[in-house]
Amino acid sequence: MDEELRCMDAVGQADLVRQGLVSPRELLDAARERIGAIDPILHCIVGHLDVPAMEPDAGSPFPGVPFLVKDLALEIAGTPFSEGSRWLQGNISGHDQELVRRYRRAGLAILGKTNTPEFGLSPHCEPALHGPTRNPWDLGRSTSGSSGGSAAAVAAGMVPMAHGNDLGGSLRYPAAWCGVFGLKPTRGRVPMGPEYGDVASGFAVEHALTRSVRDSAALLDATAGPSPGDPYWAPQQQRPFLLEVAAPPGRLRIAATAAPNAGQAVHPDYVRVFEETVELLAELGHEVKEAHPEPLDRSGHHAIKAVYAGAAAWIEAYWTRRIGRPPNPGEVEPYTAAVFGRPRAVTAGQYLAGLEELQRFSRQTAGFFGDFDLWLTPTVGWPPLPLGTLSGTGEEPLRGEREAGRFLMFNGEYANITGNPAMSVPVGVDSAGLPVGMHFLGRFGEEAVLFRLAGQLERARPWAGRRPDALARALEASP
Repeated sequence: MDEELRCMDAVGQADLVRQGLVSPRELLDAARERIGAIDPILHCIVGHLDVPAMEPDAGSPFPGVPFLVKDLALEIAGTPFSEGSRWLQGNISGHDQELVRRYRRAGLAILGKTNTPEFGLSPHCEPALHGPTRNPWDLGRSTSGSSGGSAAAVAAGMVPMAHGNDLGGSLRYPAAWCGVFGLKPTRGRVPMGPEYGDVASGFAVEHALTRSVRDSAALLDATAGPSPGDPYWAPQQQRPFLLEVAAPPGRLRIAATAAPNAGQAVHPDYVRVFEETVELLAELGHEVKEAHPEPLDRSGHHAIKAVYAGAAAWIEAYWTRRIGRPPNPGEVEPYTAAVFGRPRAVTAGQYLAGLEELQRFSRQTAGFFGDFDLWLTPTVGWPPLPLGTLSGTGEEPLRGEREAGRFLMFNGEYANITGNPAMSVPVGVDSAGLPVGMHFLGRFGEEAVLFRLAGQLERARPWAGRRPDALARALEASP
């Protein structure tokens, strides 16, 4: 039964509980046993949590289903909260975020917190505080980030789904490298309070990495909807997202391009999977055309640098106020220190001017979606990089930022700038057997279209049966 549960999605596990075939306690014990065997190899989890003894309501969508929460932005009262930083060691959360309350109302059993880079600033999952998370498909390679701990845990079968968040691709990049489904919802779809009204003027969103498309949809049904006073409200969906997964998507107009944004070299396997995806979409009856939105111009690039610099300045100021002191020497990593040093040259006026420029870009992109339903690209352009490649050093603190250009080449941040929903779908594998994700950007408020297409692709090219061979070999070799 445990091996069966390891391969089963959250909706399937919940159905077993409702049918009386498995108890919530059995789900919990089996998940803890898997975590005990797998986590010493991958190092996904940075804190284990006690689960309340009360039995969840069988009428909830996920009664007793095991779940993990990323140790970034999402607070759980009474638990350590470090955001991957030595500066925050010993910090204990004093409240539950609204999203945690919604997870619990949905019946989820939150077993622990997953690894993340320091403050989520880097596209890897290798904080100095906790050490690196390993990719279950190749233990010497990165998961990407910043939700890499959650993505690896789901890919390894520890849990069927795990929380993540996304300020510039942090759900979708690790989904692509770990071979799971990653949806970034529309801005305002999921609340960030009570601690935050938003993060970086609406760029950041909360959701999850999941084994199946229906898990992502059902979880979004359980968590969507604004809290009173939220600064952004996403358009109300017409019906439950879970119903959309099996619904025919109709004939979609899909723009597609595999041309990178700065002339980088795209790995040949990624070009192949892209071309295979285009062919599959055509076979499924969709209209696919070579096209792309107008890219950010020089002003737009200056604007996004100002906004991200402002976000970094906010992180430093927020935690200085909350901890009661700035970081001592050595308490933040070289890359974080370098990023914290940048915003001093960004004024409030420059930040607001940057937002205005990016809002102009968002209106321009909305016009593009008058002609197309979706925009397809590879999620990233290169296979997972070796561990350590993306980490800064004292001698070269910005090394990881430079190296990230080897795979971040397809404008994943457009979804964060515009607030539009986007997803990474694990539709293929490369010549080494590593997962390859394809990225779809949709219209604002139209997650339903993404779920319909994702469900269709999942049925046409199932991925749930794939097993990370590197992890399997490591488990066999472990005592």
